[in-house]
Amino acid sequence: MSPMSPIIKVCGMRQAENIRAVEEQARPDLMGFIFWEHSPRYVGQVPAYLPGCRRVGVFVGEDIDVVLRKADEFALDFIQLHGNESPEYVRRLQGRKVIKAFSIASAADLEQTRDYEGLAHCFLFDTKGRSAGGNGKKFDWSILSAYHGRTPFLLSGGIGPDDAEQLNRWHHDKCLGFDINSRFELQPGIKDAAAVARFAEKIRKQPSDL
Repeated sequence: MSPMSPIIKVCGMRQAENIRAVEEQARPDLMGFIFWEHSPRYVGQVPAYLPGCRRVGVFVGEDIDVVLRKADEFALDFIQLHGNESPEYVRRLQGRKVIKAFSIASAADLEQTRDYEGLAHCFLFDTKGRSAGGNGKKFDWSILSAYHGRTPFLLSGGIGPDDAEQLNRWHHDKCLGFDINSRFELQPGIKDAAAVARFAEKIRKQPSDL
């Protein structure tokens, strides 16, 4: 962990009042909106309320024109690429802040990050599974000791309400913070705002900067 307070990203948001509740109770640094139609958390239209915190749009192999249209429609601060997007694809988004996600099961999976150095604002390390994301399972965080890249990252994959103490003990100089989603849900796309707030209180120590 860096000496700064860890960033907290709450992903898979879609319902206006739930967005407002999570924002007011937990004060997350980032909120994520999923634009992959196969996800149960898919956002088809702009909610009646959007958060004041920074917004992340999650895309999986989407046409760049669609990505840019959604970025403008939702006033996105970050574009998260959660598919097999090539370095050239990321280059075409230069001028936008990009979070490139990678599915991790072994140290060998970290090798793919090398081609994206200098292209993404940060990486996101998620658990490799059948789905492009939202598998709700952890990977072995010790694998990340093999990551020596220059690009900072967010840790994702099955992080739940009971993991705060373990995360506070875990350390990597390039870790900016944590991405949480399915294990804080009452149902897909609806977060338990109180649980998110309790987790954030245990993790957060001072304002973060991304």
